[in-house]
This record gives sequence, structure tokens and C-alpha cells, in this order.
Amino acid sequence: MLTAAGDDELLDPVVGPEPPTETATPRVLTIISHVMEKLVARNEWLAKQTKGFGKSLEAFHGVRAPSISIAKYLERIYKYTKCSPSCLVVGYVYIDRLAHKYPGSLVVSLNVHRLLVTCVMIASKILDDVHYNNEFYARVGGVSNADLNKMELELLFLLDFRVTVSFRVFESYCFHLEKETLQNGDDVSSLKDNRPMQESL
Repeated sequence: MLTAAGDDELLDPVVGPEPPTETATPRVLTIISHVMEKLVARNEWLAKQTKGFGKSLEAFHGVRAPSISIAKYLERIYKYTKCSPSCLVVGYVYIDRLAHKYPGSLVVSLNVHRLLVTCVMIASKILDDVHYNNEFYARVGGVSNADLNKMELELLFLLDFRVTVSFRVFESYCFHLEKETLQNGDDVSSLKDNRPMQESL
């Protein structure tokens, strides 16, 4: 079960102390974190109105929401697995495909972390020449290896194994993510890389 305790309790049993940061946090990570946080906040409100989350994403539900933020969780995945930044975009594509295919099933605080680690792991297997195995992703994500294996299979079936993303679709999502951030007035002025997002990946 993904720990719902403090961030330190998620780190200690996995890989010990955090390694020194070699590179700055990718701009795409910050943008996706903003977008996902807004999506979860909106869906939490919808869930209260409809009194339910839907059933299609039940395999990803934890007992309670972890205390670690979406941004910190994505930073953790990126730092330890060394996945390429493009995996974060493709992981977001998977979540968006789920949202469109199963509109009655909401991405909320109870499932967003598990969805993210599963989506990024699958994206890494598709995109990266070198990637860690499920067991390592499970340790980084704070879930059991058995749970992550089940969630991977569940996600693949929910997506009908549509896990390839064309360059055109990839670019359109980069544009969408950036536009969404700018339209909503999110503060991304602190990010050093001001190039269009797809150019920095």
C-alpha cells in the first residue's frame, strides 16, 4: 500500500538518503504536476456531488490519500528511475485516455499516485532504451511489487493496450499542457527553460 504517512517514511525503506540532484527539475514535470493537481481538485468536488468515484479505476485506489504531493511524487519518480522527461508526457496521455474512455471514473487523491507510477513505468518501457524493472518502480512508488504488477496489467487492459503515442499526438499534448498552464495563470516564471515544452524534451 502506498504509504499515507510523511514523505520521509516513503523514502527511507526504498533507496536510503536522497542522491544529490544532478539536474534541475524538468519544466514538463512542474507543468504536469500543476495540471494533475487541478484535475484531482476538480474531481474531488465532482465526487462529492455524485457521491462516488466510479468503478473502472478501483484497482488503483489506496485505503487513504498519501500525504506526499503530486509534484513531490513525480520528482521522486523522475529522480530515482532516471526516466526521460518524455515519459511524463506519455504517462499523462495515458491518464487522459482513461479519463475520456471512462468519464464516470474519476482520478482523485485516492488513486492519482498509483496511476502516475504505473503510467510512467509503462511509458518508460515504451520510450527508454534502458529502464528499471517493476520491482524497482514499486520500491520508488511506495507500493508492493505484486500490486504494481496487477496495476500494470489492469492499465493495459483499460487502455486496450493502446500505449504507443505518435509524434503528432505527443506534440499536441505538449501544446495542450503549456496552454492549460498559461491560460490558468499558473506561476511558471521560476522555471529556467522558457522554450516551448516539446523543444526541451
